[in-house]
Amino acid sequence: MQVIETLAEGLKRELKVVIPAKDMEARMNERLAETKDKVRINGFRPGKVPFAHLKKMYGKSIMAELVNELVREKPTEILSERGEKSATQPEIAMTENEAEADKILSAEADFEFTLAYEIIPAIELKEVSGIKVTREVVDIDEAEVTEQILKIAENARTYETKKGKAANGDRVTIDYLGKVDGEAFDGGKDEDAELVLGSNRFIPGFEEQLVGLKAGDEKVINVTFPAEYPAANLAGKEATFDITVKDVAAAADVEINDELATKLGLESADKLKEVVRGQIESQYGSMTRQKVKRQILDQLDELYQFDTPQRLVDAEFDNIWRQINTDLEQAGKTFADEDTTEEEARSEYRKLAERRVRLGLVLSEIGEKAGVEVTDEEMQRSLFEQLRQFPGQEKQIIDYFQKTPGAAASLRAPIFEEKVVDHLLSEVNVTDKTVSKEELLADDEDDASDVKKAPKKKAAKAEAAEGEEAAPKKKAPAKKKAADDSAE
Repeated sequence: MQVIETLAEGLKRELKVVIPAKDMEARMNERLAETKDKVRINGFRPGKVPFAHLKKMYGKSIMAELVNELVREKPTEILSERGEKSATQPEIAMTENEAEADKILSAEADFEFTLAYEIIPAIELKEVSGIKVTREVVDIDEAEVTEQILKIAENARTYETKKGKAANGDRVTIDYLGKVDGEAFDGGKDEDAELVLGSNRFIPGFEEQLVGLKAGDEKVINVTFPAEYPAANLAGKEATFDITVKDVAAAADVEINDELATKLGLESADKLKEVVRGQIESQYGSMTRQKVKRQILDQLDELYQFDTPQRLVDAEFDNIWRQINTDLEQAGKTFADEDTTEEEARSEYRKLAERRVRLGLVLSEIGEKAGVEVTDEEMQRSLFEQLRQFPGQEKQIIDYFQKTPGAAASLRAPIFEEKVVDHLLSEVNVTDKTVSKEELLADDEDDASDVKKAPKKKAAKAEAAEGEEAAPKKKAPAKKKAADDSAE
């Protein structure tokens, strides 16, 4: 086999691979000899088929098998011998001329194919002990734990029917019928709908007009749907709702005691406080870690500058660009609304894609040198988390990860990255700093994305922190009935 390099430009490589016809024929003859005793041909005893007849019958099909095997196996072998790693699956090209292909299958011509790929650049790891990060820590006081418990307790709060007028905080049970231009619209009707006044579950102006009503009252209220309302046929429209109040109930007082804990499935108030404190610590800890991670990645970005494989950058950019356009479409906005142009946004997100790819390669090299591994147990936990998020679709998800090439890598990559970050945290200079909750939660624009400066206003918010998906958009709360959707 002869390997000829035809292109070495930057990270791009092209190779011409030539396997002489005599070598291909020798391989074919070996394979025919192996099958001689296995084939059954009318008129010949087993094992007594003349070789020339065997070759005439099966030569080309066996040669086709050999071609496929060589194309599948040789690229990995060739790259290994050259000490190169391909950034993506190499592109393989063979002759498309039928006459030439027939000569190859007949062992009358050399078998040639070309490999086109980009190499992963060699990365010389640098000392990271000079990296300094500040780990922000929040002291959680009892008042915050109490506040959080009271919020949770709202779901367990009981209501008792009262006489008199409804006030903020009361729960009203109503029938309603929505109309636009005097005509009822789909989803604008409900019966026995329960609504806590002041909860802001319904569209602006709706709940306020129910304050002061009592059981048995009927009223027509006037509202205007928000301009950004998801249902386009209602967005910005003035509407009326015919209201019938069927019940007014006052909220019972909430006390943090063993009884409340029992309602929430815990054995005591002390255990409830312990659990809630742990949840708050976990939430703040996640935010702290993300900020620390960004600091590390920013400094790694300064330490490492090298050309990145463009195919990887293209793939990463395509993912980002799809997300950006989806976000804009869902928000009903354009690039002009974000004070930018599509051309400028493309340029900024291209830089973001290049940075992600470069840092991904750096983290991969650091992890490999440090012996970081992802265990089967960790992969299983990640898969189970995917299953938990999509109840009822377990079989489809498992089939996807079993049958889709590269799908398992999408589970492994974030686990590997976090473990590399853990490794780096053991080597870099970390200083703890006690901050307030407000300081930890502050949306520092320079820190909110994985480019040093957010490119353009809100469009930049769609950028994900390195290794993370874009922050989820705020969703409307799920409704018991479709009718509620129109009134909210």
